[in-house]
Amino acid sequence: MIRLEDIKTGLSLTSLEPGMIVTVIAAVPIGTGAAQVIYKLPDGTIRERLVGSADLHTLAIATTERPWSFDGDGEAFKLAVEAKRIDLAFLFDPMMAVHTSNVEPLPHQITAVYESMLPRQPLRFVLADDPGAGKTIMAGLYIRELIMRAATATATSRFEVASTAAVHANFL
Repeated sequence: MIRLEDIKTGLSLTSLEPGMIVTVIAAVPIGTGAAQVIYKLPDGTIRERLVGSADLHTLAIATTERPWSFDGDGEAFKLAVEAKRIDLAFLFDPMMAVHTSNVEPLPHQITAVYESMLPRQPLRFVLADDPGAGKTIMAGLYIRELIMRAATATATSRFEVASTAAVHANFL
């Protein structure tokens, strides 16, 4: 609890004004149990108030704190930053699925996925090509890209592919 003698010029107080921290400009003692406090609000408005012994239990000296600190868990911070980096990676690498998969797609597969399939959302056509043309690779790249772009709901509900071991091993 603060005492009347502790109220000095330049002191920051709470509860003198509801929900604000005020700065004391002057404190003039009036008798033994009261003081006239002249203070400034955060917006610069000057006010005054008679503070008596009964008001002292509500007043407190405001402590100056930083709005941020560096005392958090460093490992948790690095984990969160890495997760956000991965979450936003597709913005900086437009062919992220190609670079993170265990396959080497051919140029016609990259063209089909990135120039024909991804721009058409929602995708509503059948992926059909000659035998051995790499339909599984194209489907895997497409699904992987949608997963990385956080569009998994559309990827899994609208894209039907025969689930093969090759798709799971190389893309998912």
